[in-house]
Amino acid sequence: MRLAAIALVAMVSLTVACSGGERREAASAPTTGAVIRITGSDTMVNLVQAWAENYKKKRPDVSVQVAGGGSGVGIAGLIDGILDLAASSREMEPAEIERATQKHGGVKPKEYAVALDALSVYLHKDNPIAAMALADLAEIYGDKGTIDKWSQLGATVPGCASGTIVRVGRQNSSGTYVYFREAVLGRQREYKLGSIDQSGSKDVVALVGRTPCAIGYSGMAYATPDVKALELAKQKGQPPVAPSNQTALDKSYPLARALYLYSPAEPKPHVKEFLDWVLSPDGQKIVTDIGFVSVQGRT
Repeated sequence: MRLAAIALVAMVSLTVACSGGERREAASAPTTGAVIRITGSDTMVNLVQAWAENYKKKRPDVSVQVAGGGSGVGIAGLIDGILDLAASSREMEPAEIERATQKHGGVKPKEYAVALDALSVYLHKDNPIAAMALADLAEIYGDKGTIDKWSQLGATVPGCASGTIVRVGRQNSSGTYVYFREAVLGRQREYKLGSIDQSGSKDVVALVGRTPCAIGYSGMAYATPDVKALELAKQKGQPPVAPSNQTALDKSYPLARALYLYSPAEPKPHVKEFLDWVLSPDGQKIVTDIGFVSVQGRT
């Protein structure tokens, strides 16, 4: 009995010692499980997802959760305080900045230009047209526009028996939809009704690639062998410029634009660390790998 009692005391002592050791180890372990929620631009969703996957290798304790839905959806979530970052292919509107500032105690959202894009205008690969002026695009896409046949632009398109231009666009929550309207149509002009609007950048290019009569706009990173990107001139009579890394950097391409991440205010430390990595050489290499343009060469 005496031996059994001694054994029992030893077991209790060992259990207490182990429990104390586990508590000390838990207390000294680093905090894990940090989450960064990013929602927004469908143009950027592949890029942000690639950042998330590669950042996981650097910081396995941080989960970067990515969703699309359009720039407008991301900005709305940012204003409502349910996101850490909004991905946007356009700048925030003044009214959106004002709402976000009021919502977050008078602190304005912070803007980070994280990549550059040459928003491309795509035709089916068999379309003979190689260049177009912005004014022609406005007459194709704009309300009361006068161009609805390829023959009006001097082209006969193989496989397009009707000759009617099929306009492919984006849904109105898309930052690309807003940017294209402002850059091509002007702020006061609306889109012509009857376009086939897609929910994603990849979808636009895929539809144009299988529709000989079609024209569509999407990010330069989404080009495929089934489509061709138009050279664009700011005004009729001016030399057209092709979308490329260099023309996005020097802004000679008429639809060169920045791509953004927005935080609702000063980002939390783990979010700021992620943003710093996105803008580092490692993060910017992913930008070029995906097919966009790094901001490191921006002037």
